[in-house]
Amino acid sequence: MQAQPDETHNPWQTLSTQPIYQNPWISVREDQVINPGGGRGIYGVVSMKNKALGIVPIDEHGNTWLVGQYRYTLNEYCWEIPMGGGPVELDILESAQRELLEETGLRAHRWTNIARLHTSNSVTDEEGFVFLAEELEQGEAVPEETEELHLWKLPLHEAVEMVMNNRITDAISVAGLLKAERVLAARTGHSSAT
Repeated sequence: MQAQPDETHNPWQTLSTQPIYQNPWISVREDQVINPGGGRGIYGVVSMKNKALGIVPIDEHGNTWLVGQYRYTLNEYCWEIPMGGGPVELDILESAQRELLEETGLRAHRWTNIARLHTSNSVTDEEGFVFLAEELEQGEAVPEETEELHLWKLPLHEAVEMVMNNRITDAISVAGLLKAERVLAARTGHSSAT
C-alpha cells in the first residue's frame, strides 16, 4: 500500500517576487523559484481580484438557463451557465445573486453552494464557487455594457449533453452542470437524464 503524501509540505522555494502588471481585475507577478527537483527557474502567477461565481438555475420542471456570448480571449462564441466575478471582500452568495439577476433577470429563493474549484491552478490563484439556484422568479435582466448576452432555457439533461459533446467547454460551466446533475439526482434517487 502506498503511503499518503504529506499535503502540508511545500516543495517549492520562492527566492524573490516581482510585480509585472495589474489592472482592476488581475495582477501578474514573476517569481524566481527553486522547483521541487532543485532547479532554479521562474514562475508567472496571475492573481485574480474577484472570486469566480457560477450559478445553475433550476426551475420546477428541471429546466436551466445558459448564457451565450462571444468570448474575446477565445475568439469564439460560448454557451455557459450564468456567471461572473464577486469582489473578494464581499459575500459570495450576495455576488452570485447579483450575477444571476444581471444576466438572466432571475431571482432565486433557495440557494445551495455545490462546488468550490480552482479554474487553472497552474497559472492562477482564481477560486470559484458554483451555486444551485431554485424556487425561481422571473424579472428583467440588466447585463453590463461589455456583455451582449443571449439566454437559452433548456432541460438540465440537454445542457449536460452539451458538456459531454464539448459544446460547453468553460471549466466552471462544465463542473457546475455536472455537479448540479449529481446533487439533484442524489435528492431524487435518479439521474436527470431519465
